This record gives sequence, C-alpha cells and structure tokens, in this order.
Amino acid sequence: MSLVAARGSRILMVSAHYFPDMGGIETHVYEVGRRLVQQGIDVTVLTTIPQGANARVPHEPESGGMKIIRVKAWPHTGDLCIAPDIYAAVKDGGWDLVHCQGVHTLVPPIAMRAARDARIPFVVTFHTGGHSSYLRNKARSVQWRVLRPLLSSAKHLVGVSQFEANYFSRVLHLPLERFTVIPNGATLPEVDPSMIVPHEGTLIVSLGRLERYKGHQHMIKALPLIREQRPDARVLILGAGSYKEELYKLARQMGVYPYVEIRAIPAGNRQEMAATLMQASLVTLMSNYEAHPVAIMEALSLKRPVLSIHTAGSQELAERGLIRTIPLRSSPEAVAAAALEQIERPLIPKSIALPTWEGCARKLLAVYEQAAPQLQLQAV
Repeated sequence: MSLVAARGSRILMVSAHYFPDMGGIETHVYEVGRRLVQQGIDVTVLTTIPQGANARVPHEPESGGMKIIRVKAWPHTGDLCIAPDIYAAVKDGGWDLVHCQGVHTLVPPIAMRAARDARIPFVVTFHTGGHSSYLRNKARSVQWRVLRPLLSSAKHLVGVSQFEANYFSRVLHLPLERFTVIPNGATLPEVDPSMIVPHEGTLIVSLGRLERYKGHQHMIKALPLIREQRPDARVLILGAGSYKEELYKLARQMGVYPYVEIRAIPAGNRQEMAATLMQASLVTLMSNYEAHPVAIMEALSLKRPVLSIHTAGSQELAERGLIRTIPLRSSPEAVAAAALEQIERPLIPKSIALPTWEGCARKLLAVYEQAAPQLQLQAV
C-alpha cells in the first residue's frame, strides 16, 4: 500500500542550497521532490541564488517538476547564508506544509520562525555534516540547543540515520518518539554503455566537496605508499570547492601530481556519476562526519568496495558489514594499508537491501500525513 496526496496539496521545501550546487542535501531534495510531484503534490523549492549565478545560472522556473524560488543570501558560501527574504516567502505563500531540509545555516531558523508565526505545520530533516573549522565543530552542539525552541515546535523531526536521531534526541532533550529515521536513497540510474570509458590500472575515486573536513588530503598522502604496491594507482577526486588548489599543491609536494585528477560532475548528471563510479577499484569518503552519506550509498548500489572513516553514519554502515572503515586521524600508512586491503580483498556485500529514493519519498508522505492531515493523503 502506498500513499498519494490529494491534487493541489502545496509543499514548500526549504534548502539553503540547490542545484547547480552539489551535495547530499541538494541531491536529496531533487530525488525526493520530483517523486513527490509524481504522487500529485505541488512541490516548491525555496532556496538561494548560487554565487555568481547572474553570469552562469538561469533563474529556472522548475526542476524535475518542482517550482523553484530563489532569494539572495549573504554570504552564499559557509554556514551563515543570511537570507531575510525567506521569511516572507514562507509566511505569505499559503503552503499546506513546510519542510526544512538541513539545519546548519541561518536559512532554516528563518523558515521555521516564519512557519510558526503563520501557523503552518512544518517538519525538519537534519542532514548534518562536518565542518573544516575546529571551532565551528565545537560550537555545533551549542547551535542545536539555541535552535531547540524552534525545533521542538516542529510537527516531526527526521534523521537520515539512527545515529542522527539518537544524537539530536540527546542534545535537544526530546523523546526519541519525536523522531523518524528516513535514510537517503541509494539508487543511481542505469548507465548507457557508451558512457563507460575503459580505464586501465587501479582507480581510486575520492568523493565529496573540496573542503578540508572531507578528507581528500588523506588519500593524496597515502597515494605514494599505495603506488609502492600498485604502481598503476591513481586518485580521482570528484567534487568542487575552494580547497582545490591546496589539494593540487599537496599532490606536488608528495610527488604524485601526475596521478591525481580533480574534477566535478555536473549536478543532476546521475548517469555520468554512475559511469565513473563503475570504473573505480575503490571508492573512498574520508570525511570526519557524515550523518548518512549519499555518496557511499550510491557506490554500494553499484557494488563498489568502499573505505571510509569510522564515525557517525559511516560507522553504522561498517557495523552492518557494508563498508570498511578506519579510525579518525589514521596515519598515511594506515590509510594506504586499508585501501590496499579493500582493493585486493574487497568487501562487497553479495546481497543487501539498500534504501531507495522511492521508499524515502513514501516514508516522507507518511510523515506529512501526520504533520498536516489537511493534505488528505489516500491509500492506493
């Protein structure tokens, strides 16, 4: 049995960033939102204008059947993302339900306050991640406690992993019953064979935005040691961000510059992502914090061996026997040894039931029904 919303139900998804910006939240909004549209829901994404968008990004009216509203934010990068126009867009839009996607910028507090003032029911999915600043990471728990009055007003709180639900239940002093765990989907589209370019040698794909906390530098530091055993090994870093030149500088210092490539796959081009991952001998995500890493789930859906850090959501996946992990702050020698083991004796689960984006959307519909009965969801 599945749930379908009455035609005309109006859901507003609020996300600080959306395509062409690329990340787990952006992918989640795209994959879930367009499936909700297929179920008869009128979905609008309220987001910010990408940095430099006037020169390179059209103000698109829709994406995957979802309407897109963009407002200005200052600064666009980082955790601040001050966007005062969010308030009016939420309060005066006549929405049946507001869904805040992510909590780490100043966009969600504005949206939650506006929804509360307008007496519009709202739900929140946390989508927490790490940060490259030590002080910013230390301040996170204080930030969550400051947001507690708004978060406690939500009709429902959603964690993308059990770890995240348990963490926020503890930090916010809210009963675990207030939380629902809805993992991100893991499916990538089928790949056109013509898109797969044969790759010779050992390809290690390191995933994540180009920020220090994402840990790409760990693979670069380990690459000389890996190449001692596998002279054909190369690292392909897939991501975009301000850390690119630092990573190339490190590659030159380590003497592996010719064997390191950094590039981004356009947002929404899921086929190219799938085709690239299928060529990998090993997929790594060395981030110091991921609540429920979409990148890892997508690699697992393609039966690729994965190496990650034993923290947060990645720890959950390791405990289920789906990936291999190493301790945070492992030495280059330890990283290289673990990478070689996962390449030579890969842990690839033979049969796993990975979450799907269809399942994610279906579970969200059930949450929406509890949060806003006026949506008139019907069983079909």
